[in-house]
Amino acid sequence: MDSVTKRYPDGTVAVDRLSLEIPDRSITVLVGPSGCGKTTTLRMINRMVEPSEGTILLDGKDIQQQPVNTLRRSMGYVIQNAGLFQHRTILDNIATVPRMLGWGKEKSRARARELMERVGLDGALAKRYPYQLSGGQQQRVGVARALAADPPVLLMDEPFSAVDPVVRKGLQDELLRIQEELGKTIVFVTHDIDEAVKLGTMVAVMRTGGHLAQFAPPAELLSHPADAFVEDFLGADRGIRRLSFFPSAGLELLTAPIVAVDATAEQIAAAGAGDTPYLLVTDQDGKPLGWSEPQELTAGEIKAGQLLSYGRPFVAGTDSLRAALDCAVLSPTGWAVAVDAEGRAAGVVSQQVIGEAIRGAHAERGADAKPGGAGKVQKVAP
Repeated sequence: MDSVTKRYPDGTVAVDRLSLEIPDRSITVLVGPSGCGKTTTLRMINRMVEPSEGTILLDGKDIQQQPVNTLRRSMGYVIQNAGLFQHRTILDNIATVPRMLGWGKEKSRARARELMERVGLDGALAKRYPYQLSGGQQQRVGVARALAADPPVLLMDEPFSAVDPVVRKGLQDELLRIQEELGKTIVFVTHDIDEAVKLGTMVAVMRTGGHLAQFAPPAELLSHPADAFVEDFLGADRGIRRLSFFPSAGLELLTAPIVAVDATAEQIAAAGAGDTPYLLVTDQDGKPLGWSEPQELTAGEIKAGQLLSYGRPFVAGTDSLRAALDCAVLSPTGWAVAVDAEGRAAGVVSQQVIGEAIRGAHAERGADAKPGGAGKVQKVAP
């Protein structure tokens, strides 16, 4: 985009001289308050809204020089509430664009079935209608329909904002998984900064009137907001959000305070001999059951129902320092439980140790977090 402006006949300027280069095969998120021109910008990319001034290039070609229907069919488009055809089955909804492009019915439906599996939809839903699906399922259908003709560009306008937080997280994770597999160029509109930070390879923060306030990778955005507006929009907890970009791999986990539910008296005594005020009890497969003070444990009489909850664990080396800190804060003991990919206890770690790791990570990554270097910071699971 080069100096793109959208001015309406009444004089309202929705987007003002916006210049933006969207990288290929990545997710670019447009985020900002209501009235900042996010959706207008998105719709100018597929010419649902025509720009008043400026140029939009797609692979070096001016989109104004392309037939509008051809342009739109080359782009997937996902909106809030999915925008499905209520009189068509799920299979035929997904097959809509391939059929418009002249694909045969069987080829189109075969592609639709393939995409249902890719977006995590049960094949048994194929013959149902949209009203028979949950909101999250409908959004998955919308994503599948947008991908049906394998477009290089995917436009998404607040697609997950109408579903509950649990479903929304699942849809976000699903989008990241699909993107890792397919490598599309995605432009995603949201008003939620947490969603922007989680999904975006690059994040464009826009201010009222369609002005670009900052365009940067999430880590750089959180480390170095361009001005007071961006800092305020990111919120007072932007430092906590930044921890999502630091992995937990370097945490020093303790395994000594872990005992099995069938531990002997000698094993319990040995585990409780250190400075750890609590012991983590696991089942015979090594999966955590709960915490207990060492003196409260008696060999042969350990009952899971009498243990303190171990809270929510984090996956060692995969989840971020933010996830580890969250687990420690929510734990009744102040200690976080780390598990491996199979859910077995890998170790425990205190808030103090996590705090030391956070300070070390900030110091070590300081250079990478500066403008121009933030792209080196790798995003890890929140």
